[in-house]
Amino acid sequence: MPPPHYDFLIKLLLIGDSGVGKSCLLLRFCDDAWTPSFITTIGIDFKIRTIELDGKRIKLQIWDTAGQERFRTITTAYYRGAMGILLVYDVTDERSFNNIRTWHANIEQHASEGVNKILIGNKSDWTDKRVVSEDQGRELANELGIQFMETSAKVNDGVEDAFFSLARDIKARLIDSQADAANAQPSNANDGNVKFGQSATPAQSSCCS
Repeated sequence: MPPPHYDFLIKLLLIGDSGVGKSCLLLRFCDDAWTPSFITTIGIDFKIRTIELDGKRIKLQIWDTAGQERFRTITTAYYRGAMGILLVYDVTDERSFNNIRTWHANIEQHASEGVNKILIGNKSDWTDKRVVSEDQGRELANELGIQFMETSAKVNDGVEDAFFSLARDIKARLIDSQADAANAQPSNANDGNVKFGQSATPAQSSCCS
C-alpha cells in the first residue's frame, strides 16, 4: 500500500438551513469558484482539499448537507464521524440565524463529544440586505461557546480563514488526544491504515516533509 500524502485526515460538516450558501462556501474553498445559480443540494455531497497547516499536511473531507427540514434525518447519520462542524446562517435571513440554536442542539445530541464547531455568518457582502448584525452573530457564538466568523463566498472574504481556523483547532485536539492515549496505554502494531483523525506513522509521513 503506498503511503498517504497527508499527516491527518479530517472530516468536516457544513450544517445550516437551505439557501444560506453552504454549497457556495464548499465550492469557493475547494475549487476557488463561485456560481449564482447553485441548485439546492439534494441529499449530501462532499469535496476534498489538502492544506498545509503548521508544518503538517491535512486532508480535509468536507461534507455539504441539505438544510431542508425533510433531510435532517439524513444529516444526523453523518454527525458522529464529523470532527469539525461549520454552522452556517445567512446574514440577510433572520430565520436562518434563529435556527442556529436548533442545529446546535442537533449537534449536541448526535455528534461525537468534543467535536470542534464554528459559527459562520455568510453573505457578508450583501450590506444593503443585511438583517443580522455582526455583533448579533458574535453574541450567539459566545452564548454557544464557539468561534465566530463572517464570510462571503461570492467575493471570497473570510472563507479560507474559517476553514483553516477550524482545522487548526481540530489538529491541536487530535495531537493532544494522541499524546494522552500514548501515555495511557502501550503502543500497538500499526496496520498501515490512516483513519479519520489519525496521523500517519513516521514512515508514512516522511513523504510529506
